[in-house]
Amino acid sequence: MKSLPCVLTIAGSDSGGGAGIQADLKTITILGCYGASAITALTAQNTVTVAGIEAVSPEFVALQIETVCADIDVKAAKTGMLFSAPIIRAVASSMANKSVPLIVDPVCVASSGARLLQEDAVQAMKELFPLADLVTPNVPEAELFADMEIKTREDIFKAIEILLEMGPKAVLIKGGHFDSVASTDWLGIKGEQPIPFMQQRVKTRNTHGTGCTLSAAIASGMAKGQNLVTSILAAQKYLNLGLRAGFEVGEGGGPPNHLAPMLITGMKEELMSGMHECGVRLSRMDRLSKLIPEIGLNIAAALPFASEMSDVAAYTGRISCTRKGEIIICGHPDFGASAHMSAVVLSVRKFNQDIFCTANLRYNESILEAVKECKFTEAWFDLADEPKQHISSESGSLEWGINEALSHHDEATNVDVVCDPGEIGKEPIVRLLAKDFEDLESKIALLLTAIKGQ
Repeated sequence: MKSLPCVLTIAGSDSGGGAGIQADLKTITILGCYGASAITALTAQNTVTVAGIEAVSPEFVALQIETVCADIDVKAAKTGMLFSAPIIRAVASSMANKSVPLIVDPVCVASSGARLLQEDAVQAMKELFPLADLVTPNVPEAELFADMEIKTREDIFKAIEILLEMGPKAVLIKGGHFDSVASTDWLGIKGEQPIPFMQQRVKTRNTHGTGCTLSAAIASGMAKGQNLVTSILAAQKYLNLGLRAGFEVGEGGGPPNHLAPMLITGMKEELMSGMHECGVRLSRMDRLSKLIPEIGLNIAAALPFASEMSDVAAYTGRISCTRKGEIIICGHPDFGASAHMSAVVLSVRKFNQDIFCTANLRYNESILEAVKECKFTEAWFDLADEPKQHISSESGSLEWGINEALSHHDEATNVDVVCDPGEIGKEPIVRLLAKDFEDLESKIALLLTAIKGQ
């Protein structure tokens, strides 16, 4: 097997497993690199507190770095918690003549609030910056090193300018501490305008070790030969996925789920298998043809932390029927198969995280009566009301419509169907919402029973 590119992480150990060396090595491994380490300090910590710190001697930190590099072909390196001025200077001396990309994450404070950088180490850290290809401070760290308050975009630009004067090739100020809908990281390269890198903000308390994870992911990208911008974009995507797939570890804030990319493969296979079985069961339901619209019936199902079309599966064709009511399943389940169905389920999930499935059904008086008889909660939108300046694509119109229907609904989290009377050239549709395949099949069965009884 071809050898994996090696990334050396120089950082502290987190006994809780969520940050530091542990987070770095998990990230480096899952992103397809080989992780080596030089430990700067031991910490006794969990998700709630840092109970103690035992620093490694500067000489032994340097010995770790030099011993690894003497034998292993390191392709990139990153630093995390360096703790003291003597350790920082030992690292700087060891890395001074290395030609590999170096990412410096100037860790100062743990997410629990414990200080991880001694007061006299701030100046020493600035002495390490000239060796860095990229420095990745969060806003409080950028404020500390730039000696200024950061509140606005102009402040960020000024801080980037100040930090670049300290010698690094590039600075990435992370925007996680700002109170905004999107999380924006700003990349500054000397002589160029700062570049924004936006990601959808994830509502979670499990953010322990996010800085370590991001910098390790960037270093992994560069170790594989990617340029800086490509490495940052890939690292952001990986971290955002890990945050969406996070889970509780202890009483405090846990880390992102570093194994998320690997777990997704299994989840996708399970979901597609479930969708296939759901389609087969639906096709055997008596009178299903009554619910199939002219454009065909399709099903969409999202992964638990879906955020884009590639996270949502649908049939590559649709479920249709002959004039005699015989059901025909066209195509097979696949991710990214339907922009329209993905737009519906992703838009609904912004209002109700319990919804994972949707199906598009025929719209007529008989079906609307059945919806009422089943006591399904309805929401409505009319495409004729969509602002003309907003119209861009059919999936974009559906996003607008779902948002319009649910944002003005008193019980948005209880909605079972979103009804769309259509317009010229667009068939009216009843969109059924469900928690899972079993819920979807149950609701369809109820509708068929109600129609039969009319």
